[in-house]
Amino acid sequence: MNIKVIMCDVDGTLLTSQGIVSPRTRNAIKKAKEKGILFGLSTGRDVNSVKTLLKEWGIDGLVDSIVGTGGGEIYDYILGVDKQSYPLNGELIKEIMMHFEDMDVNFAIPWQGMLYAPKDDKHIQQLSIDDKVPYRVVDFDEFLNEPKPKVMIVCAPETMDAVVERSRLFKNDKYKSASLITASTLYEYMDPRISKTRGLIEVMEMHHIDMKELCTFGDADNDYDMTLNAGVGVVMENGSPQTKSVANYITADNDHDGIAKFIEKYIL
Repeated sequence: MNIKVIMCDVDGTLLTSQGIVSPRTRNAIKKAKEKGILFGLSTGRDVNSVKTLLKEWGIDGLVDSIVGTGGGEIYDYILGVDKQSYPLNGELIKEIMMHFEDMDVNFAIPWQGMLYAPKDDKHIQQLSIDDKVPYRVVDFDEFLNEPKPKVMIVCAPETMDAVVERSRLFKNDKYKSASLITASTLYEYMDPRISKTRGLIEVMEMHHIDMKELCTFGDADNDYDMTLNAGVGVVMENGSPQTKSVANYITADNDHDGIAKFIEKYIL
C-alpha cells in the first residue's frame, strides 16, 4: 500500500475500553512514522480536550494533525494551523434543546477543552468520566449568545432509540443542521457542511497529499463518510454495520490491537 497518512478515530477505535492506546498499537504507530508516514486523529472530540489527553493516552509526540469536532476544527502541529469552521447558531441549539426537553437527556457542548451543560445529572457526570474531560454547568441562555461547534444529546443507551425517533420530527427552516449517533449515549447536531471527510481533505491538501494515499480507522456512524472517501478505509470489528458496509478492510476490535495488526500486515 502506498500510504502517506494514517488518521484514526479515537473512541472505540484507537482507545481500548480502558481509555488508553495499547503498547502494540503505539509501537506500530511509531514504526509507521519512522517510515515517514504522518499520523493523526479524526474525532468528534474538540481539539483542546484531545491535546490535553495525548500524554495520558500514551501518544504524546506522535500526533501530527488533529481533525476535531467531527471535522469542524483542524490543528496541525507540523504547519502550525489552528482553525474552526461552521459553528451552530445559538438560537438553533436552543430550539434543538427545547425539542428534547421532556426526555430523560442532558445536553453537552465541547468548548475550549471543557464540556458545558445546562444542568448537572448522571448523564453529564458519566460522559465526563468516560471522556476524561471536565464539565461545567452554566446558564445556556448566556452561553449560547455566540455560535458553538455542536451540541450533543447525552442519554442512557436504552433511551437512544427514542431520541433518534424524536429527532426525525425536528425541523427549522431558518437554520440548517445535521444529526447522527456518535456513541451509544451520544446523539449530535452540527452544521451539515461539517464532516470528517471535509476536515481530512483540508489536511491532505495542506500537506499536498492525495486522498488515495490516506488510510483511516473508524468504528461509529460518524466515521462512515471518511471510511468511504479514504484511499483505504478500515473499520474495527466493533464498528457499526453502516460504517462496516463501506470499509475496504475489517480489522480486530479496539481491545485486540486492531489498528496495530493492520499497520503491521499492510503498511510496514
